[in-house]
Amino acid sequence: MTENVGGYEDPSAEVLAQAAAAFGLLASAARLHLMWALSQGESDVTHLADRVGGALPAVSQHLTKLKLAGLVNSRREGRRQVYYVDDPDVVTLVRVMVGQLTARSQYALAPVRELRGTGG
Repeated sequence: MTENVGGYEDPSAEVLAQAAAAFGLLASAARLHLMWALSQGESDVTHLADRVGGALPAVSQHLTKLKLAGLVNSRREGRRQVYYVDDPDVVTLVRVMVGQLTARSQYALAPVRELRGTGG
């Protein structure tokens, strides 16, 4: 049963499960850094590994997971595989979250705390 509160209907269980899976992938600092980098523009795995300071095989595995989840795409340019985010909503989500937390750290506002034992 979906309830209409504040003009919004509750999403289906399937949509919530998909969102939770996507957020779960972004819960990794390494994958979030890759998403941040790709929200700034497309790049190949070598440049991404250099930018985020990760080993090439690990960055490649993270990109594969993000691609399987539909958060990033890729195309071949000669011998290179170029990765990009083509969903403007995903780009906005990453930019807003990272931007807000950056602003919090710069202005010494309360950090986001990890909640333990919340059943999530």
